[in-house]
Amino acid sequence: MKRALIQSSLRDNSIVEAFDFLRISPISAADCYKEAMDPVRNPYSPGAGTAPPALVGRDEHLERMSVAVQRLTAGRAERSVILTGLRGVGKTVLLNEFGRIAETQRWIHEHIEATEDIDLARSLAVAARTALLRLSMSGRFKERARRGLGVVRSFLKVRYTAPGGDLSIDVEPFHGVADSGDLDRDLAGLFRELGECAKAQSVGVMFTIDEMQYLPKIEFAAMIVGLHRIAQLNLPFLITGAGLPSLPGLAGEAKSYAERLFSYSVVGSLAPALAREALERPARDEGVSWAPAALAEVVRLTEGYPYFLQEFGKQAWAAASGERITAADVRRSTPVAFAELDNGFFRARADRTTDAERDYLRAMAAIGGAGPYRSGTVAELLGKTTPQLGSLRDGLIKRGLLFAPRHGEIDFTVPLFGDYIRRAMT
Repeated sequence: MKRALIQSSLRDNSIVEAFDFLRISPISAADCYKEAMDPVRNPYSPGAGTAPPALVGRDEHLERMSVAVQRLTAGRAERSVILTGLRGVGKTVLLNEFGRIAETQRWIHEHIEATEDIDLARSLAVAARTALLRLSMSGRFKERARRGLGVVRSFLKVRYTAPGGDLSIDVEPFHGVADSGDLDRDLAGLFRELGECAKAQSVGVMFTIDEMQYLPKIEFAAMIVGLHRIAQLNLPFLITGAGLPSLPGLAGEAKSYAERLFSYSVVGSLAPALAREALERPARDEGVSWAPAALAEVVRLTEGYPYFLQEFGKQAWAAASGERITAADVRRSTPVAFAELDNGFFRARADRTTDAERDYLRAMAAIGGAGPYRSGTVAELLGKTTPQLGSLRDGLIKRGLLFAPRHGEIDFTVPLFGDYIRRAMT
């Protein structure tokens, strides 16, 4: 009964009607792409963390990071930058750009991608080992870096007794710095060792961590303690990261003073003018123009989200002939663009859910409109109380499909995910 109610609500939504023609008269890629433009020249690049051909609308984030790196290099205090936002807005692209900014200042950059089962302490130690090996390449500072490697070995030896736990670091352990067994103290010691070693060479070290919402609370708290100590010493060591909108709250739960260590920067969709620029500039570089109506339609369909802009731009290019992308090209390619998103970007997340979780997602979508949605309304549609659905909701949050903007509210972490459910999961 509850599923029928949800499905009835979904069918009443206009977006389902708009996609009925896909089920009645499927449009193949071959039909769309007759006499298409050269696919090799297609400049659009939808992909996980793939840099767009025109990175627009992100100058403020890049400038903030550039200032932070330069200030720390000069021995001045600066907070770490944490990016937050929905999926597909380009957070990973910005993290990669942050790494390039650091490297232009002769800093060493190491990247960590968090997962649901990450061992953060070990991941940080592995990154520290790699950074110290690179620092040891300077003969003048080789011995100082070898001491740092000894600290890493001691740090790991305390925690991992299995063979290979020390990562085969070919130096003697350096005792007394990061081997107390207290994670807060030991990470602080490890970070200090790394920062002092970098400072001795007049360089710095940056770790970037993607998907930070997956960091275990205890280890997240220990990392914050270590960064707090580094900030007090003004050492050129920086951890910057990215995560879902829930990240500031998670950091605050881990350590109450986290908000004073991190500068949170929200990454969102692009304003219409910037979204048009993200489409026009790459095409113009290839001698191709966009009709104003074609641009307006893609911006409307994608709501300015960078990943979607790249997908729609790619398919519109493939559907066009000549040197101009028209509104008709966009109309012909729209079903293919949505099919690509549905079978990849959206489905990859939906397939990980259980039947009960899918019912919860369907109920959210059935409410209609843009989120956030009241948890109580979702519960009513499912014929249950909010407490009865608490564990189900929390599971979807932990797996990164939902987040809670405020108490009693819930929303999708994936832009336009409700539309996907309404057209593909009824």
